[in-house]
Amino acid sequence: MRLEHRICAIGTLGWLSVWSSGCGGTPRHAVEKPTVDDAPVAVRDGQHDFDFNLGVWKTEIHRLVKSPAGVKSWVTLTGTVTINAVWNGRGEVEEVEADGPTGHFEALTMFLYNPKSHQWNLNFANSSDGMLTAPSIGEFNAGRGEFYDHETIGGKAVFVRQVWSDITPNSHRFEQALSSDGGRTWEPNFNAMLTRAKPGEAHPPTEVAGTPRSPDFDWELGTWKVQMSRLEHPLAGSNAWVKLDGTVAARPLWGGRANLAEIEVDGADGRHLEFLSLRLYNPKSHQWSLNFASSSNGTFGVPLFGEFAHGRGEFYDQEPYDDRSILVKFVFSDATADSSRDEQAFSTDGGKTWEVNWINKLTRIKAARE
Repeated sequence: MRLEHRICAIGTLGWLSVWSSGCGGTPRHAVEKPTVDDAPVAVRDGQHDFDFNLGVWKTEIHRLVKSPAGVKSWVTLTGTVTINAVWNGRGEVEEVEADGPTGHFEALTMFLYNPKSHQWNLNFANSSDGMLTAPSIGEFNAGRGEFYDHETIGGKAVFVRQVWSDITPNSHRFEQALSSDGGRTWEPNFNAMLTRAKPGEAHPPTEVAGTPRSPDFDWELGTWKVQMSRLEHPLAGSNAWVKLDGTVAARPLWGGRANLAEIEVDGADGRHLEFLSLRLYNPKSHQWSLNFASSSNGTFGVPLFGEFAHGRGEFYDQEPYDDRSILVKFVFSDATADSSRDEQAFSTDGGKTWEVNWINKLTRIKAARE
């Protein structure tokens, strides 16, 4: 994430977003109207383009695989895709489970809508390392969605294209292809046909015995009241703090190897802010990555990485702020069944000293007794 002059929200769950005049507020009217020769030009709002995707689907997946000798062949897997709306419709989370001759396949994708660019960004992770890949970004046109990113596969830099097509209420097609010549030619390497499951025909993903997971964040699952304190001007010698109050709702994903927190708060000055935090567990490193997005831009920023020890979770990243590189630390502490505390701090001297700029105190909202 590229930060502008001032930090907006850093906190509950390891997140950063921009705070400038009116920054971070939920966009009430997402459609902008640029002008050409003083004539307004309508900009298409694509926030509902993926609504067709919601639900539980049966899928047949075809994957292109390469043998050690370099021989390519296609394998077929069958399974279930479960897609739920999150963040008041500004996002979707997709969980995939499938089986075939190459074994058991699991994946998670977070779909996020950017109200500024009117595009979607798709953030994919597989179960082997729990890490998000580079986001695939694009939009729909005439019922067809095309999304692109640039990444390294097998040591070679390639363009990646993902396409949704043939969309009906009960079926659609997905295809991924690679290009190593700047998009002149494309080689498909993954495609899937999805058919909406009838009631009882397919089941959402559940925790599988032997699945590598961590209980580190289990204490946070549920709904909480949050009292936030934000330092108005970090790294400026300021002692002016802003208070906000709201809720945090955290749910498990992906058989317990991920969780999602949705944050909604209000300030006394009338600001209404909404945030999303996706946490993914890496079974190889035994660490978590914290990925945060603000409703103002609908994109994940720089992830924080870390782990828990003796009931305390510490997470770190490095990113630019005011045209200089700083270190960021986020800490979860004092967690009980009904309360917890987390805070964020910045360092400009390589971690020798830290300035706390965001403090969150959470109190569990208990369900009413029947």
